[in-house]
Amino acid sequence: MKPWGIQTLFRLLLCASILPTCWCAHGKYAQKLLKDLFTNYTSALRPVEDTNIILNVTLQVTLSQIIDMDERNQILTAYLWIRQVWVDAHLRWNKDDYDGLDTIRIPSSYVWRPDIVLYNNADDHFTGPMDTNVVIRHDGQIMWDSPAITKSSCKVDVSFFPFDAQQCRFTYGSWTYNGNQLDIQNAMDSADLADLVDNVEWEVQGMPAKRNIILYGCCADPYPDVTYTLKLKRRASFYVFNLLIPCVMISFLAPLGFYLPADSGEKVSLGVTVMLALTVFQLLVAEIMPPSENVPLIGKYYIATMTMITASTALTIFIMNIHHCGPDAKPVPKWAKKVILQYMARMCFVYEVGENCLSPQPEKQEPQLVKNINCTMNGQAGPGREDCVFKIEKGQETVAEEEREDTDQMMSPMGSIGKNPTNHYSSWKNGIFMSMDCGDSGGPRRCRKGGVSDGERKDREVFCNTQSNELQLLRNIEYIANCYRDQRATQKRTGEWKKVAKVLDRFFMWIFFIMVFFMSLLIMGKVI
Repeated sequence: MKPWGIQTLFRLLLCASILPTCWCAHGKYAQKLLKDLFTNYTSALRPVEDTNIILNVTLQVTLSQIIDMDERNQILTAYLWIRQVWVDAHLRWNKDDYDGLDTIRIPSSYVWRPDIVLYNNADDHFTGPMDTNVVIRHDGQIMWDSPAITKSSCKVDVSFFPFDAQQCRFTYGSWTYNGNQLDIQNAMDSADLADLVDNVEWEVQGMPAKRNIILYGCCADPYPDVTYTLKLKRRASFYVFNLLIPCVMISFLAPLGFYLPADSGEKVSLGVTVMLALTVFQLLVAEIMPPSENVPLIGKYYIATMTMITASTALTIFIMNIHHCGPDAKPVPKWAKKVILQYMARMCFVYEVGENCLSPQPEKQEPQLVKNINCTMNGQAGPGREDCVFKIEKGQETVAEEEREDTDQMMSPMGSIGKNPTNHYSSWKNGIFMSMDCGDSGGPRRCRKGGVSDGERKDREVFCNTQSNELQLLRNIEYIANCYRDQRATQKRTGEWKKVAKVLDRFFMWIFFIMVFFMSLLIMGKVI
């Protein structure tokens, strides 16, 4: 074997024999150090050489995850890493005496720990940080890292829900030591957010830290604390697509109730259905929000929409009452004809069939009354007598009748007798005028009791009966004409009221559409 190979092998054997001895020596010095440090050590007293010395504790918080935000109970659940650093004057050693050992790790229960707690803790079962190990350096500095799941009270302001931003505070301080015994400092100006797990509902915008000195009424000594303010902004996409957009779509159905025909019988039903749908969404929002005086923005939108739907339903009932005005209704007032049927109808684009905005349809003229003094009856003229006949010329009706004493007499069947009624008993039977005599009171009587022969009397009776039948026929025709005119006037009056109702429907439809549009634009503007 070559000489250089023998030397290499010898060196390897020497190293293999020395290393276990070093390891054993290092563990031996650690045990000796632990025994020497805790021989006369107590964890019950504040570790300072002089009781007048203030012990400084440095606090650093790392936010790992936001677990839950309970708006109704106003509790924030978060996962934190808490680091506390202080100097223990009784746990120092010279590392050269212990083979260069500069740090040891021991259970935290062995050493004194500051009683720093979360002031605004809202956990039912109060528990502190986990009992993890502490790292002790040779100069007495102790670093204690412990994870903790905290439930802290958080004042939730839901005025702008679901576009709200919240600020939750974590206040840490000593429970028993005042500022003259223990002083707490923040290691950084804000919490560490490098390892933060993103939350699906909340966006973290920062977590600044601030040191405060509080003077409580119970004690004269100051109590320092460190307050971390967690700034959160809600991700509103979920609520926009599940609560807001359906409400906007439902609210746009309310004005369409005015466009629905009045004869369909579903106008009021549509308003009530929309009201019930919005009530369901309002209950969903009420279950999420805390019972506070601050009404959320979406709740205000729901209330405004429900109020608008209530008003639209009430107006619909009023307009339907106008639409169904019967024959006994009064004529449309002149101001209503001018304002509603002319100006508002053009503004709301309400026209009759064949009518447009430039050439409105002329009103239908009533049948004209024409007097015919000389009426021909069976080829015989009756001068000086005014009777009623019908003339139809080129599709236009012309009615000539006797002079009427007043309107009431014209509209009644008894008023159709004319100005020269008979001087004997007469009556209407089954719509036919029955007369007992044929003579007029103003002229000479044709039927005489004596002075004529039987043949002449029979001829005159035949002539009298024929003339009486023709007069009855004319009077029946006059009665039918009066009924027809009365029916036409009633239809015209009813049609005018229906058109007034239609114009009001269109007017309120556009008004409510504008209201819903601006309300939706206002609520959607908060998203941007």
